[in-house]
Amino acid sequence: MGSLYRIAFGIGMTVWVAAAAQAESWTVAKNEDGIKVSLSDVSGSQYKAYQGVTTIKASVAKLRSLQEDVAGACAWVHECKSQKILKHEGDKTWTYSQFNTPWPVTPRDSVLQITTVEGADGSLTRNLLGQPTYIPEEKGFVRVSQVEGFWKLVPKGANETEVTYQVHTEPGGSVPSWLANKFVVDAPFNTLKALKERAEK
Repeated sequence: MGSLYRIAFGIGMTVWVAAAAQAESWTVAKNEDGIKVSLSDVSGSQYKAYQGVTTIKASVAKLRSLQEDVAGACAWVHECKSQKILKHEGDKTWTYSQFNTPWPVTPRDSVLQITTVEGADGSLTRNLLGQPTYIPEEKGFVRVSQVEGFWKLVPKGANETEVTYQVHTEPGGSVPSWLANKFVVDAPFNTLKALKERAEK
């Protein structure tokens, strides 16, 4: 069950996720508290990709342990309402997440396929791909139509890890530009800040 949760921790944190291959040049949008958030235009999309990078004073093992608590992880993922595992098969897990949005925007939900790859250097990468038609749509939610991105944890010493969270999404339905512009900065910054605070306690 451990590997299942290792794979699935990204359930909520990935709802608005990022297309590295499609992203163009990155521009720093926020650099505070040791967390750098950069944005990039994505060809064919009106929504920007985001990239959050920070160094956390904790081992990959500790971060993995925190992230394996799928229900608990929702507390430090930006605007996460709930999340659960739908299926696990080999190195892949399918997850379902619900997210809060400010009124009057309809709340979003997302189905992701998360593929986990463990590197020989002790790193951990979770590749994220939206699967919007995997289960029927839920009443009261707009399904996120496209998700692509990754989480990467790279050890930088006995008790230090570089964490990269890179994401692009097509949120589905209508999203005001002010909310989209705010979200692409707040989501990586607040998620990484909350993870950092818990990991460094």
